Amino acid sequence: MTRLVTKAAALAVAVFPLVNVGVAGAQTQAVDEKTGPVSFANIASVRIGDEGQRGGALITETQRSPLLPGQSKLGADRVSVPKDDGERATFGGHYRIDLGRYSASQNPYPPGVPSRDHNVYAALQATTVPTAVAETNYALRDTWQGGTKPADDTVLVLEGAKTSVDCTGPAKLSAASTVTRLWVRQAGGGLGIVPMPGGTAGLQLKNLRLGPPGDITNADRATTVSDLKLTRVAAFDQLIRQDGWRGGDFTAAAGWRVEITTHVKDAQGAALQDVKTTIVLGGVSCSIPKGFVAKAGGPAGGTTATQPAVPTQVPAGYLGAAAPATDGDGSRIPFGIGLLFGGVFFAAVALLLGRRRKTGSD
Repeated sequence: MTRLVTKAAALAVAVFPLVNVGVAGAQTQAVDEKTGPVSFANIASVRIGDEGQRGGALITETQRSPLLPGQSKLGADRVSVPKDDGERATFGGHYRIDLGRYSASQNPYPPGVPSRDHNVYAALQATTVPTAVAETNYALRDTWQGGTKPADDTVLVLEGAKTSVDCTGPAKLSAASTVTRLWVRQAGGGLGIVPMPGGTAGLQLKNLRLGPPGDITNADRATTVSDLKLTRVAAFDQLIRQDGWRGGDFTAAAGWRVEITTHVKDAQGAALQDVKTTIVLGGVSCSIPKGFVAKAGGPAGGTTATQPAVPTQVPAGYLGAAAPATDGDGSRIPFGIGLLFGGVFFAAVALLLGRRRKTGSD
């Protein structure tokens, strides 16, 4: 019995200090949570209706850079929008945005576009420079069209799309939105490659076979068409954000903004209503305060974090007044585990002392 208790006590002494290290680590930070350097990354968000009017917004999980060097990365389980019935109800039920990975039987992309995992993260570099990246293949589908296979309903594809931001200093803010190939549903029915204008110039398409995001009484597929405008995000306010997604004194933003105006008509071609839908794909931003100077000790900017990923995430649909608390440098041990280790430690000590008292009385 003495041997068993001694081993338990030794184990408790060995593991219990880890709890203290985790708590101490969680209390330190390299940047201020409310005013310091920060970056955000979001793979896809949607607003139905004009801003300020009745409608709804669906904002997927947003990654926020941690308070210590490291990165927060979107999980691989987010492969589409909507993800579940709740998101589908908000989105309307007709539209679907595929985010890169697909099975052979559910391929929404044109031939030659491979299945891939997305790469979406917000990072704080060792220099305390905030950066963010979002890259994948995007496909916008309208399931209302009733195609026999997923690709039949695809209207727009951004192949090899990448957005990125880097806030190295007040005079060194960079933002980029690039795409390898852009595919659009043609009048003849197939997907075709179209050139994307450079800079802030947008691509405008008229009379696409694209219906409204949700059911509208008496709407007819044969007569309903949409106008679509694709542009690069040029300002922070063009992102679709939760309240916790903040800017700073100096802010850079990037993303792909899709604005759809659907002209809903009945079977006779009579106009019923116009529906406005705005989608931002790969929305990213970084911000720094006045007087910010990157720390020495590593290359300023860049995309390689110096610590393991830190799960710092604003949940999907988050509309609170402030961003959720971050997890510090990732060394925190969950509170319940701390209590468990503490219980093992004190129980082992009590048993050992009890054993010694019994031995002494004998």
